[in-house]
Formats: sequence, C-alpha cells, structure tokens
Amino acid sequence: MRLIPKDEGFFELFDALAERLTLAAALLNELFTDPTRLDHLAGQIKELEHQADEVTHEVVVRLDRSFVTPLDREDIHALATTLDNVVDLVNGTARRAQMFHIGDCREPAMQMTAVLVRASELIRQAVHNVRDPQQVARISREIKQLEQEGDILYFSAVGALFAGKPQDALEVVKWKELYDNIEYAIDESEDVLNVLESISIKNS
Repeated sequence: MRLIPKDEGFFELFDALAERLTLAAALLNELFTDPTRLDHLAGQIKELEHQADEVTHEVVVRLDRSFVTPLDREDIHALATTLDNVVDLVNGTARRAQMFHIGDCREPAMQMTAVLVRASELIRQAVHNVRDPQQVARISREIKQLEQEGDILYFSAVGALFAGKPQDALEVVKWKELYDNIEYAIDESEDVLNVLESISIKNS
C-alpha cells in the first residue's frame, strides 16, 4: 500500500502546455495567411506564450512540493521545457513578423506554418497518451515525416529568395529569418516527441 500517493496533476499541466502550443501554432498560420490582422494575432500568441510560461512555472513548483512523482523528475522537467520552448519559438516568429511589418502573404510561410499546426496537434495527442508507448511511437513517426516535409519546404522557400530576378535585399533578409524561425519550431517539435518517446518506453 502506497502511503504517499503520486502527484498525477502533472499530466493535466502537460495537457495544458500542449493545448497552448496547438492554439499558438494555429494563430501563427492565421497570421501569415492574413497579415492585415498581424498585431491582433501576435498579441493573442503573446498571451498564450505568457500562459505557457505560467504553466511551466507551476510544473517546477509542483516538482519541489511533490514527494512522489508519476515520472522521473528530470523527465517531467524536460517535457515541460521542450513544450514551452516550441511555444516560445512560435511567439518569437510572430514578434519578428511584427518588427518586420510584413504585409504580404507568402505561400511558403503559409505551408510551413500549416506543417507546424499539424505537428502541434500530433504533439497534443502524444502528450495525452504519454503512457501508451505504441501510440507515442506511431505519432513520433508521423512527426518525423512532417519534419522532413518542413525541411523540403524550407529549402525551397529560401532557395526562391535567391533565385530569378534580384529581390529587395531587406525583403530577402526578413523572410529568410522568418523561414528560419518556422523551420526551427518544426525541428523542436520533433525534440518534444523524442522526450515523449523516452518517457513512454521507460514507464510502459
């Protein structure tokens, strides 16, 4: 008989972080689809990033208070941190779009952020099923495919900036940085699944 129960509340916090990520990624896709709403959407993303920071802080505080945790302490910290990192990258991309005052829609940005939306939805599923290694492994394979798709879109997008007739140098610089940030967020999504896969295997 266990005298001190495990603190299962961590799973609710993980779900909350994954939800913020999914919402933020969807808003980023909207931002690049309709830049006339740039400031409004960037503000919403910033609020979600702030909420994610608060949830991550609650995870850390809860770790300090809990005698018995449902997962290894380092795994709990790693999962919360990697989830929060992706939300930070989404927010950072939105902030750069604001600083650069983007006003035009670019198909590569819409396509890459659509990949990020799909990746975030899969992350949310994997987080919710973290104790099911078969589900997590299946989702991990799908995330890897999305990461490869994101790479292809990224290389094509950046290549197009330097192909054909010369483009305005400032436009090239700002869009190159935006593509870099979106691609980095997609890569970090795969890191989240690597953490989840390790956790699910250890706790199956």
